[in-house]
Amino acid sequence: MGVLALSTIRKDYGETRAVDDVTLDFPEGELTALLGPSGCGKTTLLRMIAGLEAPSRGTIALRGRDITQLPAHRRKFGMVFQNFALFPHLSVRENVAYALTIGGTARAEAAARADRLLDLVQLSGYGDRRTGQLSGGQRQRVAIARALAQEPEVFLLDEPMSALDAKLREEMQVELRLLQQRLGITTIVVTHDQREAMTMADRIVVMSAGRVEQAGSPQDIYRWPATAFVAGFIGRANFMDGVADQGRVMVGDVALSLPEPVKFLSGSPVRLTCRPEAIRLEAAGVPLNRVQGTVTFVRDLGPVRDIHLDTVLGKIVAEQTPDHSLPGIQVGQTVHLTLPPEALRIYPRPRTAMAAA
Repeated sequence: MGVLALSTIRKDYGETRAVDDVTLDFPEGELTALLGPSGCGKTTLLRMIAGLEAPSRGTIALRGRDITQLPAHRRKFGMVFQNFALFPHLSVRENVAYALTIGGTARAEAAARADRLLDLVQLSGYGDRRTGQLSGGQRQRVAIARALAQEPEVFLLDEPMSALDAKLREEMQVELRLLQQRLGITTIVVTHDQREAMTMADRIVVMSAGRVEQAGSPQDIYRWPATAFVAGFIGRANFMDGVADQGRVMVGDVALSLPEPVKFLSGSPVRLTCRPEAIRLEAAGVPLNRVQGTVTFVRDLGPVRDIHLDTVLGKIVAEQTPDHSLPGIQVGQTVHLTLPPEALRIYPRPRTAMAAA
């Protein structure tokens, strides 16, 4: 059992279920990212962990002690909100020391601890400034230092990078991860940015419609997505709808092989996924899982190129490095593409897709 354990946590708002029977453990010293689209329940779940919302059912335990009904101010959890929630009329030092001073810590001691934390987040010498004089990244560091001032057992962050520009966001992801590793604090980050989750997390919890779709290491989730939703949300994937047929999958009139015989009953509607970088383009190739395609668009991104193709399997995107692409590939060109069996993943076809078919 981890430092923090959630057991069948549910949250209802009237007839709307925001979180649906979530059971999770958060190991000591690890950073876990709650990842999913807007409205999937990740922020509601974080707020219940923080004590800002009460679960409709289920329990929250900290080191084996039930804290489900414990008020937020008694949980000793540090939290950084999406908007940082800093006090503009206080100095940077006073913002960091605020929770300490209202908790009874002597002002001199609180100020000294605040300065140590500002040094930790690389803001040494900024203590006397107002928060309005700081950049977005600096304000984020102040919010982190303020949350750490309480020496939290668990550190909670709700979309902490969303207010930053793209370049600064990537820099702060690395800085925050290095700080968390140095301090060894069990940390939970809410994000909708899969790149952010892949950069920072020891473990990613992918959520959809209030439920956990999959929890695991970033690489396991990327390589072995448990559902078609996860395959599409983490990274990029090509989707092909077909029917199981005697150990293979028929997509239209094309038979596709997988590494192992398909375990779905023949005739079952299924969905295949394949990562763009796994697809091979070639002038000719082996017959297995090879189809012909027409190039409709080429997007050059520098290190890689996205090749968009029309095929009998549907629209396919292949990601190719320049040294592995066909030379001089251009719109209108006919090429052969191979979908390696080991790169294909198979799932039940979602009901919504079956209804639309």
